[in-house]
Amino acid sequence: MPAPRSTVRRSIAAVAALPLLALAATACGYGSERADDGADRANVSSGGKKLSADTVKIGYFPNLTHATALVGIQEGTIQKELGGTKVESTTFNAGPTEIEALNAGSIDIGFIGPSPAINAYVKSQGKGLRIVAGSASGGVKLVVNPDKIKTLDDLRGKRIATPQIGNTQDVAFLNWISEKGWKVDPQSGKGDVSIVRSDNKVTPDAYKSGSLDGAWVPEPTASKLVSEGAKVLLDEKDLWPDKKFVITHIIVSQKFLDQHPDVVEAVIKGSVSTNKWINENPEEAKASANKALEKLSGKPLPREILDPAWESIEILNDPLATTLETQSEFAVKAGLLKDPDLKGIYDLGPLNRILKAEGQPEVTDAGLGVK
Repeated sequence: MPAPRSTVRRSIAAVAALPLLALAATACGYGSERADDGADRANVSSGGKKLSADTVKIGYFPNLTHATALVGIQEGTIQKELGGTKVESTTFNAGPTEIEALNAGSIDIGFIGPSPAINAYVKSQGKGLRIVAGSASGGVKLVVNPDKIKTLDDLRGKRIATPQIGNTQDVAFLNWISEKGWKVDPQSGKGDVSIVRSDNKVTPDAYKSGSLDGAWVPEPTASKLVSEGAKVLLDEKDLWPDKKFVITHIIVSQKFLDQHPDVVEAVIKGSVSTNKWINENPEEAKASANKALEKLSGKPLPREILDPAWESIEILNDPLATTLETQSEFAVKAGLLKDPDLKGIYDLGPLNRILKAEGQPEVTDAGLGVK
């Protein structure tokens, strides 16, 4: 079970393990192995009025947990809200690379997971980014070799993969291990369970070769492993209140937000429209996301991987701020982060205005919003 949602201590402290969390990445998917500059340039809406910027550069992963971006760019719903302001998109396979691009101004807005967002915010002393909307929950599973592991207690002494040291899934697994009363060194991964940090693109082959006994991984890697004979032993959503936890949210550089609030609000509105369409048309949206993945990676996901992966992900507007706070506590507990001050990491004003105008319930920043 996740740790109680106690308030994270609000003192700005040195981050002893920034080198570790700087490696953090959310759910790397199957796709290109490099940042893909301008991988998908949406056409400017004909006759649309340009906003305060000529272009907005959006980053995301070629991954189903980034379905809002995949579908919103594929279907043009984000571009529609921007009018004459052009969308330029870039795909990444790791959170740190996307954060570097945000810091350098190579992108303005990014779809990303909690660990790299927390790390970047703390490292910049609260001056680098804001979280402005949610995007996805869930889509993370513990899958294992059923011949070697039949119960959760059987994980002791086994080799289990996570995507990267200090990444969102790595931190969650370390926390789960500690709650079992087992010991693992967070840096080496050695202990009662051997944690093997393995890129999601190579984990299925490592599992197939027998060098891994299982993995705590996001979709579609989990479903890929299942297609290779693994079994789902635990769905992470079952560890969370209401079975929800942030896996992807939308960040924006503070500089771009200050200079172009109208553009940011348009992108948020486009994401809200996209999420509505996805939830109202799940089969069409799934096909659209897979078509986008095919454009980006050269091949679509097969149905036996696509269908269960898509089913396990919830697309939403709520950034699930209380779960971000809990995940930061997991990192502190694991010894990967020291007392982050997350006050001000959220700016949900534009999102809540949009939701209110559409008759949808507003969302909370859990006390971590801008004043």
